[in-house]
This record gives sequence, C-alpha cells and structure tokens, in this order.
Amino acid sequence: MKILQFPIVRICFCFILGIIAAYYSPLNIKYVFGLLAISTIIFSYFQFQSYHKFEQKKGFSISLYFLFFVIGITTTLVHNDTFRENHYTHNTTNFDSNHIIKVTVIEELKNTTNNNRYIAQVTQIDNKITSGKVLLNLKKDSITKAFIVGTRLKIEEQLVRNFKPNNPNQFDYGKYLETKGIYAQLFAETSQLKISNHIDKDIWYYTSAFRNKIILNLEKNGFKKEELAVISALILGQQQDISPEVLRDYQYAGAVHILSVSGLHVGFILLFITFLLKPLPKNKYGNFIRLTIILISLWLFALVAGLAPSVVRSAAMFSFVAIGMFLNRETNIFHTMLVSLFLILLVEPLFLFDIGFQLSYIALFFILWLQPMLKLLWEPKNKIVAYFWDIITVSFAAQIGAMPLSIYYFHQFPGLFFVTNLVLIPCLSVIMAIGVLLMILAYFDFVSVIFSKIVELSITFTNTYIKWIASIETFVIKDIPLSFSLLITSYLIVFTWIIWFKKPNFTKIILTLASVLIFQILFIATNWQSENKKEIIVFNTKRNTIIGERIGKKIILYTNDTLTENGFEKKMIQSYITANFCETNKTKALTNTIYFNNNKILIIDKSSIYKSSINPDIIILKDSPKVNLERLLSSVKPKIIIADASNYKSYVTTWKQTCAKEKIPFHSTYEKGFYKL
Repeated sequence: MKILQFPIVRICFCFILGIIAAYYSPLNIKYVFGLLAISTIIFSYFQFQSYHKFEQKKGFSISLYFLFFVIGITTTLVHNDTFRENHYTHNTTNFDSNHIIKVTVIEELKNTTNNNRYIAQVTQIDNKITSGKVLLNLKKDSITKAFIVGTRLKIEEQLVRNFKPNNPNQFDYGKYLETKGIYAQLFAETSQLKISNHIDKDIWYYTSAFRNKIILNLEKNGFKKEELAVISALILGQQQDISPEVLRDYQYAGAVHILSVSGLHVGFILLFITFLLKPLPKNKYGNFIRLTIILISLWLFALVAGLAPSVVRSAAMFSFVAIGMFLNRETNIFHTMLVSLFLILLVEPLFLFDIGFQLSYIALFFILWLQPMLKLLWEPKNKIVAYFWDIITVSFAAQIGAMPLSIYYFHQFPGLFFVTNLVLIPCLSVIMAIGVLLMILAYFDFVSVIFSKIVELSITFTNTYIKWIASIETFVIKDIPLSFSLLITSYLIVFTWIIWFKKPNFTKIILTLASVLIFQILFIATNWQSENKKEIIVFNTKRNTIIGERIGKKIILYTNDTLTENGFEKKMIQSYITANFCETNKTKALTNTIYFNNNKILIIDKSSIYKSSINPDIIILKDSPKVNLERLLSSVKPKIIIADASNYKSYVTTWKQTCAKEKIPFHSTYEKGFYKL
C-alpha cells in the first residue's frame, strides 16, 4: 500500500498510540511534560544532524515518531478537565451529601421515559467556584418546559458518580460519558430547582436559538412532526425528536448513518455554496472571497449541527479540499483525510473513542481506497446506469470497511444496505438541496409552500421505503458475536484480500490465506473457551430476580417473571449471550435451592420459608424477606450472602451491617452489580 509510505501515516499512528496510552494508563502530568521536553531535545539534536549532513538517519525518524507519541499523551492529558484544580471530582464530599449546585445548561439531549436530560456546566458548589460538565436528569412533569441553552439553574442535590455496568457485557455508559468530559450526574425534581432570569449568551446559545427558531417556524407552518424530526437530524444535527420506531427502521435498513450529519451532508453544503458562488470572477481576489465564504459556511454549518465528531471530521476534511482548490493544486485525498484526522484529535483527542468517529473515518478510507477498484469491474456507458453503479460501489466499499467494527459494537448486519442506498441517496440529494434553502428561509419566517411540500413528501417517501426494507427482517442478521481479537483479524483478512485483489501474486495470496487461518484458529480457540466455561450469575434487575446457570454454551435462566421481547431484562441477557458465544437452553421457575459446581445455593424470598436442614454455601436474598439474618447466620456459616435489586434498600443496608458484624462477605447488586461464581 503506497499510503503507508506517507510520513503523515506513521506520525498519525504514533500520535494515536499516545492518545490510547494516556487514556488507559494513569500518568502523572508533570512527568509527561518532562518526557515531552526530553523528546523535543532529542528530536532537535537529530534534526540538526540531518540538516547539516543532508541525510536522514534512523535516529531522526525514531525521535520524530517518539515525539509525536509523547505529544499524543500530552494532548490527551491537557484536554482532560479533571486536571483543573477546581474540578468537582477533586472534592469527594461533593458525592457524599446534598449541596447547593449552580449549573448552566449547554446542550439538550434526547429525553428518556422519565427524565428530561441536559449536559450542564457546573459553575459553583456551595460558595466555591467549581468547573466540570455533568449529565443533568430532571424528572418529567406537566409544569416544567424544556430549558434553552444558557439557562442558569440552582439545584440542591448531591453529585452521583457515573454508573459502572451492573450486568456482564453491558454497554459502559459511564465510560462513554467520560469520553465527553462528563464524570458525574445530577438527578433532580422541579421542586429542587431555582431558575435564574439571566441567560448566558455564548456561541452555543446563538446556534441553539438559530435551530429552535427554524424548527418553530416550520412547525407553525404545518410541517408534519415525524418529517420535521428527520429533516432536523439531516441538516441541523438534532436527533432528539426522532421516534424509537423510525430509528429502529433506519438501523435495520442500514441507513442510520444518514441521520447523523457527516461527510455526505457536508459535501452537499460544499457543492451548494460553490454553485451559489459561480458568478464570482475566477481571479485571485474572486477565488479568495470564494474560499473565505466556503470555509465560513462549512464551519457555521458544523456549529449549527452541534460540532458532533462526524461533522467536525467532515468540515475539516472539506476545508482542506477547498484550500487545495483555491491553490489550484491536486490535493491527495488520503493526505487530506489524515491531516484532518490529526488536527481534530489534536483539539479533541477523546473523539478517537467515539463510535461514530471511528465508523466515519473507516468508511471514508474504504470509499477512497476500495471504491475505485470496484468501479473498474464494470464501466457502463449509460450515464443513469453509471450513476446507480457508483452508488452501489460506494455503498459496498463503505460497508466492507465499516462491517467488522459495526458488528463488534452493534452485533447486527443489515443485508439490504445496497438496496436501501439505491433509493436513499437520490432522495437525500433532493432533500438536502431544497432542505438547506428551506431552512434558511424558515429562519426569516418565510416558509415556501412549494419547497416545504417537496421536502416533506421526499422524507415521507424515504421513511416509507426505509420502513418497507426494515420490515424484511430475514435480511437483518442479529446477535452476531465478535470479540476484539476477532475484530482485528477480520480487518487483517479484509486488507490482505483487497491488496491481493488489486494486484495478485503468490506472496499476497499466501498472506491472505494466512490471515484466514489466523482468524479460524482464534475462532476455534474462542469457541473452545466458551464450551469449557461454567458459571452462575445473579443479574442485577429491579423488582425481579434472574439467575443464569451456564454450562458451556448452554444457559439455563431461573426466574419467576416473563421476559418481554423488547424489555430491559431480555436485552441485558441477550448482550451476555451474544458476547459469550452462547445460547439460551431453557427457562425454569426459581426454587429455593440450586446446586452448582459442588455449591449449595439457598434462595430465600418474601415467604421466608426454607429448609433449616440445608447447610448452604451461598445464600441469595430476594423480594425483601423478613428474615432474622443474625439468627440465620448463627446456625449456618455460608461463604457469602447475596442480595439482588429486588430487595428494599433499607433491608440491604441492615443485612450488610449484620454480615460485617458476623464477618461474612456480603454482595449487594445495588452497589457492586452482578455476582458471578
């Protein structure tokens, strides 16, 4: 691959390794700055040597790559808000009791069933100036309206640290929030709020006001709710109002990426602005004005769309493309992509861990690298056929690149993605072209009936088509297991096959077959581990008890409750099953005793009836039994007491104290999450 010969590739690789090292390893910032100074001095020495001897030695290259590795570490630490002295995480008392907390709303998020959610900036705790972002959860009621960005609130509550996953193989939402610089949450009701009349009017306030005004004017002029939610996502980057049903349809049809503003959308903006600026003279000054307007337009659009990782990436890349056009130079698109990647991560290093950011860049890379090869397989002479052939090849290139990563994160694959894109991309061209103009006019409260109806009907048609594709669930492959090692070897197979496909020879086919062999060995090893594993799990679920007994790949679920198809418990168990290459064998009703791996497990429920003759190794308490635990422990000496989340918290607290007194280990799934033996 010629791209690997670019120095920027190796520099980016070392820089990314530095970000990963800083993210996963606790490092002292003072030592890191010292290492940065030393690496800069070493690089300067080799740079001086190379300059005077007119040749670059290995020492120069190694020192350069090491310097960027250290820059990656330093950048990550510098952008970590917790290094600020007044960050709320430095005072542990903030998490122990209620405080008067002042915050400013900086972003509105998609609401849950029970809460309105916002990202808020902490400005003061009690009388101390404090910094840091929190996730604000306000209980829904009929009184409080949604807060606009910039609203100041005073809340009497305590900060709650981000929750760790309470069940095995569950999505780590707390870790996800940390990549956004959020280390705690606030849960409050309307009665605990005091709303300031003062609004902080920064750039986020004005971009939010711009979006809200457009949406309000479109609503006022009769734009349908479902279609408005989609156009708001496509152009304004706001997905809060998209219904779960529409979102699921787009996922099953392989078109969910359309709802996130990305390269496709920013590309339309670039083409639209370039078209509008055609009358400008093509001289030095005309080109300079054209470039300035294009760059301002791209970044204003990125701001309005909320500066999401995908739109920042796209705006940065197309900015370099525009600059290349201005300089009349043929821009190497791979260079452009890598420079945009480097600059974005230099400003926001934690974007690297954003799923959308990863999928966006990997899909873009494969479009640039693989699509030209696929296009050469057939060159239709008819322009209309050629247009649809381009759509198919772009779709396949992007899907081949993103497929392993998408399966790793979401464990499903939409088999009809190319059928979706054949209709979706032409429709999207119409929606974006007219929709951008409609949005601009809507801001000035001039909603063209013709434009409005064209966009509305186009979205209605698109949604109907997507729903039809999604309804053919036979082609939606779900619950595909893929470990991290299999993910890496999957990409090894993809890369070696494409390299061989581009220019076949004996060495390349050997490497290709070797990559397949490595994948098979890892897959067999993973299956063998799964076949030979035995464990029993007490899941953390509210108001009911679920115990899973795993023997190899078969899982027996013990529960007295019905698991609804799309309920939390069903999804939670399915996550565990998929991640561990297992399948549910059967479901059984809970009894008072379970025998597992030479351990007797006694389950005491609210009836508090059990056989006193049993000498259990483990006792599980469920449904808040009124049992005298001290008396029970005086007669039996179990290895551990487990209380699941079906119990009252007050009972759990009492049991914990009793176990501490009797020196018996106690595990509460409220506090520690699931229990695994």
